Amino acid sequence: MAEDFVVTKDTTIEELVDKVPGSVKYLMEKGIRCIVCGEPIWGTLEEAAEEKGFGPEEIEQFVKDLNELYKNPPKEELELRNVKKVQVEQLNVEEEEKKAKGEQ
Repeated sequence: MAEDFVVTKDTTIEELVDKVPGSVKYLMEKGIRCIVCGEPIWGTLEEAAEEKGFGPEEIEQFVKDLNELYKNPPKEELELRNVKKVQVEQLNVEEEEKKAKGEQ
């Protein structure tokens, strides 16, 4: 991977959902809801897990599992990452074109 992202217990839920979309399903299977009404839950992985009664050993296992999920995502997630990258690149091109034309 070009990006050096590593999940830790201090990773925010918002960043986790953004970087590892498969984390939503993983955490929900563990009883940790990270999306409510379409909005991410604020706080860290550790805070969310502790709120549900998980201890340090279980949280460390979540970190290991989520890092593995990031490194080896399902095919669908890889496709989503590529789409997101293309969309961001297109936005950058459009922004540069506006600047070149003197638009804001």
